[in-house]
Amino acid sequence: MKYLLSVLGFIVALTGVPATASEPVKLSLFSWPGYGFWFIAKEKGLTEGLELDISIIEDPYQSFGLMTAGALHATSSTAEYGPIAADKDVGIKLVTYTNPSYGTDKIILAPGITAAEQLKGETVAVLEGGLTQIFMAEWLTDNGVDISEVNFTNLIMDDAVGAMVGGTAAAAEFWEPFGSQVLEAMPEATVAADSTQEKYITTALLGDALYMATEFLESRPEDAAKLTRAYFNAVDFWKANPTEGNKIIAKGLNFNVADVEQVLGKDGEILKGGIFVFDRKQAAIFMGLKPGTLPLNIASDGMKAHWDITTDWWLKFGFIDKRMPMEAGVDTTPLAKAL
Repeated sequence: MKYLLSVLGFIVALTGVPATASEPVKLSLFSWPGYGFWFIAKEKGLTEGLELDISIIEDPYQSFGLMTAGALHATSSTAEYGPIAADKDVGIKLVTYTNPSYGTDKIILAPGITAAEQLKGETVAVLEGGLTQIFMAEWLTDNGVDISEVNFTNLIMDDAVGAMVGGTAAAAEFWEPFGSQVLEAMPEATVAADSTQEKYITTALLGDALYMATEFLESRPEDAAKLTRAYFNAVDFWKANPTEGNKIIAKGLNFNVADVEQVLGKDGEILKGGIFVFDRKQAAIFMGLKPGTLPLNIASDGMKAHWDITTDWWLKFGFIDKRMPMEAGVDTTPLAKAL
């Protein structure tokens, strides 16, 4: 009996201990170089003692589900999920935008397809509920095709490549290196639009963000700030040491270095055809925390317009029931501390 009481006392002591900086932070990303800065943060010790438990999960909605269930603290993903999280009240907040796409995203048409009009009644591959679907929808609408006139199929990038090459999708949205894989396998396929175009880059419509679970933000605010600083510390390291940084990212993702360079470049600068990696000051300008101007005519305080654009599309697609204010899905407190 005395032994049982001792064991019970130990369990109570464990469960009653508040979260500390030594408790690992569980975060996820999917296989893409733009999220690989976490591997730099971990390998180079840029986390202020915070232990990172990094998982690669290819379906972003699986990551969001795990965050809601309390099994993940944070994830790097595309930047359109905030309005959905706010509408569904799933306990997830966007804490900072991290990079706009500057050419890495492409809409590719299968051989024989030369115009949007030809896609009526055809299957197009996107990540439903993701920016790839919004990009495709914007392009279709601009070219006179309503979103109801095509058949969207929900595929992760590897499967979308297979659908295009196998002939079951007439068009798809890809980011690198997957777009180049399709074009190499299908030389007669054509690029109909990409994210260097003014409409997409000035609004930073296509890009990525860091999300955190609301419970993590509330119960471990200092760790949330450390995690945000760790990300931007890794960005700073990569900008100063791009060759080494790209090798660390390639190793973490099990990519070739050339595939990483195709997205991030070789010199730590903005890569046309790839992405523009924000440092913490640039992120703060885009998120409305600091005044200033951004390269490529990207709108300052642009997160508000981004929120509105994605909200409009999610209402049209039926993914949300109501329009929520940005404050319901965005918490910039960790970014403010990271400055």
